[in-house]
This record gives sequence, C-alpha cells and structure tokens, in this order.
Amino acid sequence: MEKARILIIDDEEDICKFSKSTLEKTGKFEVMFSTTAIAGIGLAKAQAPDLILLDLLMPDMPGADVAEYLSDEPSTSKIPIVFLTALAQKNDVDRGLGKIGGCFFIAKPVSPQDLVERIQSILKLES
Repeated sequence: MEKARILIIDDEEDICKFSKSTLEKTGKFEVMFSTTAIAGIGLAKAQAPDLILLDLLMPDMPGADVAEYLSDEPSTSKIPIVFLTALAQKNDVDRGLGKIGGCFFIAKPVSPQDLVERIQSILKLES
C-alpha cells in the first residue's frame, strides 16, 4: 500500500515534529513540514501532497490566505486542507462543526490517536 503524503505547515516546530512522528509511526503516512507559510506553499506546489495540515495563525502569512492561495492555484487546488488551530475547541469538532471556510479543522491540542483518526477519515471522505 502506498503511503499518503502529508504536508504540515505550522510555525511551531515542536507541533510539526510531534505530528510527523505520530503519523509516520502508523506506517501509513509520509510526512514533510515547513515552519513558514511561504516555504509551505513552495513545498505544496513541488511535492503535491495528499493532504495539508495548516496552522491558522502563522507569522508570515495567515493560514486562511495560504489556504485561499493553494485553492486558487491549479497545481494544488484539489489537495484537501485541514486547519490545525487552537482557535477551535474540541467540542466544536465533537458537535460536527468540523469545517472552517469549507476546510476541515482539527482543534489543538490534539491527541495522537485523534490526529491519526481524523486524517484517515478526511482522506477517505476526500478520495
């Protein structure tokens, strides 16, 4: 089985490393990350991941702007974007409010199990 390619764009390197480690331990994902929005856009265009985990609050460019750019760019427009954000609460997800501006979201902090399950669910829904 081919591994799903995940791109994480988050200015907190610890979150990137935690998420990368968590996802890769399953054997189902290949993960790359960027700690800046601009470099993340470049990676998305160059690597064409299967899914992008994107922080909403980035210092160099808001996550919503990154998502809009990637959605408008022909080479990345079909890649599902999942916002990782502390602005949403876990109970928002539990109540089924799992989208922001048409994009899925995962509330921070997230447990390793919830992260894996949510990504698997979204990839299944998006395929």
